[in-house]
Amino acid sequence: MSHLSRSLSLAAVSLAALIAAQGGAQAGGFALREQSATAQGYSFAGAASGSGYLSSMFWNPAVITMMPGVWSEGHASLIIPRVDINPLPSVPTFALGGSGDIGQDAILASSYYSYQLNDMFWVGLSATSPYGLVTDPRETWSGQLYSRSSRIFSVNLNPVLGIKINDWLSVAAGPSLQYFDIRLKRAAGITPGAPSVILDGDNTGFGFTAGVTLTPFVGTTIGIGYRSRIDHELEGTVTAPAGVLAPIAAQVPITADLTTPDQVTVGISHAFTPALTVHAGFEWTNWSVLKTPLVIGPGGRVVTDLPLNYDDGYFYSLGFDYKLNDQLTVRAGVAYEDSPIDTRVRSTRLPDSNRIWASIGATYQWNDKLSFDVAYSHIFASEGDIRIVPGQQDFEGLPFLADVDSAVDIVSAAVRYRWDDPKVAIPAAPIVRKY
Repeated sequence: MSHLSRSLSLAAVSLAALIAAQGGAQAGGFALREQSATAQGYSFAGAASGSGYLSSMFWNPAVITMMPGVWSEGHASLIIPRVDINPLPSVPTFALGGSGDIGQDAILASSYYSYQLNDMFWVGLSATSPYGLVTDPRETWSGQLYSRSSRIFSVNLNPVLGIKINDWLSVAAGPSLQYFDIRLKRAAGITPGAPSVILDGDNTGFGFTAGVTLTPFVGTTIGIGYRSRIDHELEGTVTAPAGVLAPIAAQVPITADLTTPDQVTVGISHAFTPALTVHAGFEWTNWSVLKTPLVIGPGGRVVTDLPLNYDDGYFYSLGFDYKLNDQLTVRAGVAYEDSPIDTRVRSTRLPDSNRIWASIGATYQWNDKLSFDVAYSHIFASEGDIRIVPGQQDFEGLPFLADVDSAVDIVSAAVRYRWDDPKVAIPAAPIVRKY
């Protein structure tokens, strides 16, 4: 079997794993940042400048020109969130109790492949889940009018072409094919056991990624990556009990236009010594494009809406790796995430807030072809509150005030394999870790 055929076979296997397991959002909004066990060890510092090896192509596809030969990587993250919504005693439905832990443990998988065609051109492929959310409070609770379970699921395929223009400049770009699915459930009333209103919809949309890497001098790499927004025209149904959409229980077909945000990521990596490399990163996500999608039913009638109206999100990170010997490299990093969600728009479905990331990780080089990565992160979420009162976008006639207590643990692992013979490979741009 050829190198390319093996890579395509692995892609199919990894895509199946990707579809089978997805978790809750662990980045601002409903984005999923856990696309690389390697980069996670730095809290994603330098993700756009190659700190995540091949998996850095999620943020900047141009990093594939830093990987000579034929490579594949598989990554998996176990996400363990804890999110409790605790209503204040003044809430009319306080007696129904809090949400319980609405976070759901889950596994998120991703995979990456690159193939060097010659000393100038590379092709690559990634299979990832850029967006996802699972929250599931108790069926009967004081905020059930605003949410029961929520689920967002996505799969993204991204082939890319990388070009090494010269020794200090590489560029890459490629199309993105993204499947997006959403299911939102809420109670139709405030009484225990009240029936649910359920919205389902999905769509496949198209976008692109692009990036550039620069090596202004030996030991320093700068990377800039862009992921485009993707327009989705969701098609599905709204199912409701009698008295909500019609005098009798009904299921009506609906459409809704939803745009996932574009994103710019900047990374810089500098090798201070042959053993020590420091990485920094910055990320901007254009969450403000979400607005308030209208849910349109038969005859163009507005059935409901999805009030989002997020601010833009920002992520700042700093990390380092240290090569203890030829086989073992350790890393650590911290990050601050400025959430796109604040009290003005915070909902019971996604009670997000600003966060601090603290991470550690390691790479073990088994031989010149095979290596393994592990990482652990703890996310410290700032205290948030929910204030659904008259004038707030979610208000449905019932005031709901609550405090949110949350934290997240993430354990990740990856395997990296080189399929060709390193001794006869075509030379490529030096990986940033080489001093």
